[in-house]
Amino acid sequence: MKDDNTYFTYYTIEKGDNLYAIARKYNINPKLLAAVNGIEEDEYIYPNQELLIPKSGYSYYITAEGDTLDAVAKAFKTDMNGLLRFNET
Repeated sequence: MKDDNTYFTYYTIEKGDNLYAIARKYNINPKLLAAVNGIEEDEYIYPNQELLIPKSGYSYYITAEGDTLDAVAKAFKTDMNGLLRFNET
């Protein structure tokens, strides 16, 4: 596991792992874990595949079709400049 990102930790899947056990290990919601990694909750995961593990203390928003920057900014009660500032990395 490497940890060189402010918002995520990287986890390399090992034989026998499943999404729910990994989510439980990191105390995160399996739906969030799946969404952040662009997979379905019931999708098969493979040994040596890397997953992004969201770090606690941050808000995560997974964009959906039809989202606009303005709508996302409003959801986080900020303006466009605030949204851009939060996403500088």
